[in-house]
Amino acid sequence: MAGRRRRIGVFGGTFDPPHLGHRSVALDVADVLDLDEVVWIPAGDPPHKRLEQLTPAHLRLRMVRAATMGEPRFSVSEIEVNREGPSYTVDTLRALRSKEPKADLYLIVGIDQYRTFDTWRAPEEILTLASLAVMDRGGESLRRDIDAEDTARRPNSLHLPPGTVISVPVKRIDVSSTRVRAAVDRGESIVALVPRAVARIIEAEGLYRRVDR
Repeated sequence: MAGRRRRIGVFGGTFDPPHLGHRSVALDVADVLDLDEVVWIPAGDPPHKRLEQLTPAHLRLRMVRAATMGEPRFSVSEIEVNREGPSYTVDTLRALRSKEPKADLYLIVGIDQYRTFDTWRAPEEILTLASLAVMDRGGESLRRDIDAEDTARRPNSLHLPPGTVISVPVKRIDVSSTRVRAAVDRGESIVALVPRAVARIIEAEGLYRRVDR
């Protein structure tokens, strides 16, 4: 389409580990918003979690690379893994905006993240850098939480200005990183929960097994 701006989804998280639910919602958002690219960004030192509770960043990055294989719209960024100090979303968006000044950025967040958005660092600046794509898995009363004017904006319009909040319907997948870790610790199969390449890394590295067992 002539004059069409590049559309880039920004999909951050600890991804400890990345699972099939992550991949499913990323694909759904990419399809609904007609994104050219979804950048997966594993957190390095997230301000809301203690670092010692996380799998080392280089292993989470490796798992994310494995989880995104085979989808040409997916890319993986090391920006937060390589950053010293806490990983704040606003810093990441500044860097991405500098790299892609003419693109439309969509920050992909869940309903819980959206409801606490005002507690994030520099939320007002975030809304000048990117639109919020809030994943709506159904039954979460999301549309009551989003201003009617923003909700009414059409995701497939040519250009949505930064600051727009968009409700994006995604499939509900019954999987979480917590569930995956617990299954591994119990010695259960996780082939239905994570991409096979991720399962191989978890097995090879002995991740998520308590040392006292």
